[in-house]
Amino acid sequence: MYLFSLARPKLPPGLRRVALLPALARMRAARRQRRHLLMLDPHLLADIGLDRASAEREAARPAWDVPRHWRQ
Repeated sequence: MYLFSLARPKLPPGLRRVALLPALARMRAARRQRRHLLMLDPHLLADIGLDRASAEREAARPAWDVPRHWRQ
């Protein structure tokens, strides 16, 4: 016999639930913006204070690696 509960499991302190759809939307937005960053000309990158190497490093970051203020 198996016992299970339909109640939500307790999360350890410090962890919080992340809604799936908003999290996926943030990842998609980050991916799109980083892809567009690679399309910018060097003079446009210079206007925002980046060089080609910085833009490539940013574009190589994983989609779930977003700024902290996006996660609030």
